[in-house]
Amino acid sequence: MTSRTPRYWLAKSEPSTFSWDDLWKSKGRRTCWDGIRNYQVRNFIRDDVKKGDLVLFYHSNAKPPGVAGVAEVVKEAYPDHTQFDPADAHYDAKSDPDDPRWLMFDLKAKKKLANFVSLAELKENGRLKKMLLLQRGQRLSFMPVTKGEWKEVLRMGGVDPD
Repeated sequence: MTSRTPRYWLAKSEPSTFSWDDLWKSKGRRTCWDGIRNYQVRNFIRDDVKKGDLVLFYHSNAKPPGVAGVAEVVKEAYPDHTQFDPADAHYDAKSDPDDPRWLMFDLKAKKKLANFVSLAELKENGRLKKMLLLQRGQRLSFMPVTKGEWKEVLRMGGVDPD
């Protein structure tokens, strides 16, 4: 069996909906990452996100927005149950249970950053100028992060990237 080098990701969540602290307090520090309704992100989840990948947990629509912690993918893509529930805000009447349109995966909290890294701090760091999160018009809720960006954000957060 060959081992795969983990990939790095950034997941956005509004703390008023689900915060880093909510993940930390979840049973087993684990949750499903549901409600994705963007095809590009769905394709990342379907094709690229694997067990063992590492995720920066980012608070969006917050004061201030920024990276709060590190999580790990603990279960790969599977059908998002919310697409089939008419009472759920993420319901999709066109999604077929025999061929689900939307997927989710499971995350487990690994470590809270010693220092919250704000969006302003990320923008001020020249080493992160190409980071997808910082590009004009970028609105994805889940996106890839390079290994260099990963290490730099962890360094800024007071966490050893290794």
